[in-house]
Amino acid sequence: MRNRVTRTITPREDDIHRAWWVVDAAGKPLGRLASEVARILRGKHKAIYTPHLDTGDHVIVINSSRVRLTGRKAEQKTYFRHSGYMGGDKHIPFATMLERFPERVIELAVRGMLPKNKLGRQMRRKLRVYPDAAHPHQGQSPKPLEI
Repeated sequence: MRNRVTRTITPREDDIHRAWWVVDAAGKPLGRLASEVARILRGKHKAIYTPHLDTGDHVIVINSSRVRLTGRKAEQKTYFRHSGYMGGDKHIPFATMLERFPERVIELAVRGMLPKNKLGRQMRRKLRVYPDAAHPHQGQSPKPLEI
């Protein structure tokens, strides 16, 4: 029997090709949309996926103001932040956040599904979210991503 050598191949920078995807969030459930966007940003849809490298693609999310939640989450979900001072906590309901900052709703959902380190911050820079259907990335000719 011959010795078989198994090698792990790490992709080089010139092996990583970044595509552009556009996702329409209108009427889509927030969690399902965010998990699919996070998968594309991490590069898990590619054969060269490596956990410690950023092999992902760029994602443009349009119509973020029309994203939906299932069940009673639209009434119950709140966003929490704290100023650092005593009594400085803020609880913002989902409806208020969607009305005032529709981009932030999707950014925060995707952020929670990416690594919490330098690599995750690098991946988040490839995400662009817009509240309506217009976006300035026509020059990259993004492909539609069906979710």
